[in-house]
Amino acid sequence: MSGILAELLLMLFVILLASELFTNALEHLGERLGISEGVTGSLFAAVGTALPETLVPLLALLAGTAQVNVNEEIGVGAILGAPLMLSTLSVCLMALSVLGRRGATGRVRPEHGGLVRDLDFFLAAFALAAAAMFIPHQARYVRGALSFALVLIYFVYLLLTLRASARLVEAGHGTEAGEPMLLARIGLPESLPTILLQLGAGLALLVFGAKGFIRGVEGAAQIFGISALLLSLLIIPIATELPEKVNSILWVRRGKDTLAMGNITGAMVFQGTLLPAIGIMLTPWQPRIEVLTGVVVTLIAVAWLRFQARSGGLRIWALLVNGGLYLCFLAITLGR
Repeated sequence: MSGILAELLLMLFVILLASELFTNALEHLGERLGISEGVTGSLFAAVGTALPETLVPLLALLAGTAQVNVNEEIGVGAILGAPLMLSTLSVCLMALSVLGRRGATGRVRPEHGGLVRDLDFFLAAFALAAAAMFIPHQARYVRGALSFALVLIYFVYLLLTLRASARLVEAGHGTEAGEPMLLARIGLPESLPTILLQLGAGLALLVFGAKGFIRGVEGAAQIFGISALLLSLLIIPIATELPEKVNSILWVRRGKDTLAMGNITGAMVFQGTLLPAIGIMLTPWQPRIEVLTGVVVTLIAVAWLRFQARSGGLRIWALLVNGGLYLCFLAITLGR
């Protein structure tokens, strides 16, 4: 028991260290390329910090344990648990970090166009992924078409986000790195090769950490006598979403609301399109009760954010409601 917990904590530390390396390098890359905070947050930072939870299901499905059903449960749980965690707990923790400073009626003010685009694309894609659960596994051509549609949705999202970048930079939303390059602190020059070196080091550590986490989850599932699916829905996202939570909290406290919110919503779009596309093809992708509960809560949470999205920003109290939705999910799943 103690050995498994030690491994989980060690892998968590590795994942956090790797994500810090990766996102720090991405921020400097965004500044060097002269792109907007929206692109850096919704694309670069979001994809970078989404790598841990992206690698967990991929490694579980393609190079996991000898037990295929455990691999599939870990994969599905990690795929669907990540958007759930981002849209509920991550949003709530970000709001709590500035509650004392801005008050319950205060606002988080990300760039409105990018926020709405992220939420709309996620809702469309995730609803499609949920509908795919009711398609028989034997209908491979139908499932393949749905997977392709999800990939296409993310491609269109990329194009629209990049197209908006130049206008946002002109409006004063250009990316500015808040901290020096981490590798520059040990004497390396702040150059493009150094940025790429740091990106590569972060990615390598992410792969190592995600692989170790798979082993730990399998062992913990056996000890606690619960399914790997439920454990993956609850534990893997909490651990692997920590980089998004920490980065968004730091950014929102520094007044960089577009980066803070884009880091969360951009990761949601990434994880609500490409990862379900993989899950639809490589797993049974069935509507089990734990899965459906998570999907419904996620859709409600994001629909609530979309309803509250105003040109003046999102109310702090409205973001705290999303934390309550996560508690509802816990009560339903753990109370069964």
